Amino acid sequence: MLAERLRDLSVFGNESGFYADNLLLGQFNVKIKLYQWNDTLAGRLHSCLKVQFLERSVNCMRKNLMLPVGIESFEEIRKNKFYYIDKTELIEQLLQGWGKVNLFTRPRRFGKTLNMSMLKSFFEIGMEPSLFDGLSISQKEELCEMHMGKYPVIFLSLKDVGALSYEDAVDALVQIIGSEAGRFPFLLNSGKLSETEKEQYRGFTIIRDGKYWMDGGFLVSSLKVLSRLLFKHYDQKVIIL
Repeated sequence: MLAERLRDLSVFGNESGFYADNLLLGQFNVKIKLYQWNDTLAGRLHSCLKVQFLERSVNCMRKNLMLPVGIESFEEIRKNKFYYIDKTELIEQLLQGWGKVNLFTRPRRFGKTLNMSMLKSFFEIGMEPSLFDGLSISQKEELCEMHMGKYPVIFLSLKDVGALSYEDAVDALVQIIGSEAGRFPFLLNSGKLSETEKEQYRGFTIIRDGKYWMDGGFLVSSLKVLSRLLFKHYDQKVIIL
């Protein structure tokens, strides 16, 4: 049975990391662990994957592209000419299947943060269109004209919130939200915001003992407040990633 022949073959997906024994398969980096080296089917699969790995590695070297080990910033990958598997069709899929809320459920190390970073780089006002040169989405001219660089974006990654207590987890969340809100200091000088609203923005910038500080009530409503301020300033709906 095929299942029995492959019972000792383990495949682990990883889009952003690369290890010495990783092999490139389709659009994923995979780590292959073969326990039954004498098994004919497993041996053939290993040989096939090895050929694909070598072919892609040669193409990568010919283009003088580096592998983005541990890098999860789309902008950094593109600006520094790292090897990048084009996932920009995700943008078109999201816009075609539009919804107020979209949930992506994938295991760890499947590239969720990198894809969110890509979405931020595409949608955010002031983005660099050149980051998408040569990628699939750049061929969708009408879509790019309508949506590229048209929205204020709030980007939050919770992957590093690894706390051992509730209090430490809350503090880590405060630092993430405070740091993100700090990207919008122009709100303090916005002619579209009232003085009360500007005072609300100052609530994101309070520093105590060298760290951002928010009381519990403000933290609960922080994303709602920040998105409302950005909406009023830009007169455009806000994307929260």
